[in-house]
Amino acid sequence: MKMIPLGRSGLTVPELCLGTMTWGSQNTEDEAHAQADMALERGVTFWDTAEMYPTNPVRAETVGRTEEIIGSWLAARGGRSRLVIASKIAGKGQVIRPGEKITGRMMRAALEGTLRRLRTDYVDLYQLHWANRGSYHFRQSWDYAPHGLDREAETAHMEDVLTTAKALVDEGKIRAIGLSNETVWGAARWLHLADTLGLPRMASVQNEYSLLCRQFDTDWAEFSMIENMPLLAFSPLAAGLLSGKYAGDVTPEGTRRSHTPDLGGRITPHVFPAVAAYLGIAARHGLDPCQMAIAFCRSRPFTTIPIIGATSLARLDADIGAAGVVLTAEGQDEIAEAHREHPMPY
Repeated sequence: MKMIPLGRSGLTVPELCLGTMTWGSQNTEDEAHAQADMALERGVTFWDTAEMYPTNPVRAETVGRTEEIIGSWLAARGGRSRLVIASKIAGKGQVIRPGEKITGRMMRAALEGTLRRLRTDYVDLYQLHWANRGSYHFRQSWDYAPHGLDREAETAHMEDVLTTAKALVDEGKIRAIGLSNETVWGAARWLHLADTLGLPRMASVQNEYSLLCRQFDTDWAEFSMIENMPLLAFSPLAAGLLSGKYAGDVTPEGTRRSHTPDLGGRITPHVFPAVAAYLGIAARHGLDPCQMAIAFCRSRPFTTIPIIGATSLARLDADIGAAGVVLTAEGQDEIAEAHREHPMPY
């Protein structure tokens, strides 16, 4: 497995990251441990989780369960230093700390809970799951408008968080801090404040990215490359759509769609024609469609680390195999043409 630097953080990670959000919902603890064993054996030593996981759905009674499962694996297997573990503090929502926005004080308290559940004394990358002020992510691009935002208040919030992050780094509780579901303006402001005040720099951004969701390809791509802020691409298979298992608008039993029928707003009249186009490209080139989708993410000019998650060992094994897939020039041209025909299917 190829290893790459995580921006300017000083961390080195594999080119794929293991997603864990099904551990404790669609996957049992034993199944999760088997996935963890396989990932470690195959060199996928960068794992992503969050205090709110598992999902599909997020429930108050299961919040934190994924971190607990990782913690039980660490307790049984040992070797914490073999891994780079990323977790996330939840922002304003309805399940964790309802209605409360992220603050430095909250971040410290949330991290302590994460450390207890993970049974470790540090997290390598601690991310803000989503911005306090809102954003265009999670299909909010259709109606998000940043009216009435107070620039001074946002700046004060960022300074508070970065100051707390520095203290946590100094205490050895986190090694780096990162963003998730963030905008270019937000990322630029975070970096400006860090550089100006001598505080920790945001190491990476975890935004959605796939053949079907390419918002990152414009201003974010330029920013990511110039500022050396890698993309941790979540949902590189578009919640399973790009596997073809929902082709024809079907819902196989036990799949994510059986729990979340609209796949978080991804089911639209436009999505299945787009999926069919990409499945056709994979078939013509003799590629597993999931491996093609992951290889596409890895082929971008900006540093992209796809977060792969699966509910079966067979699927995880195949997805890890995408690290060895290189798209041909012809295949990339066909993908570009399909994107022009189906630019924003959801």
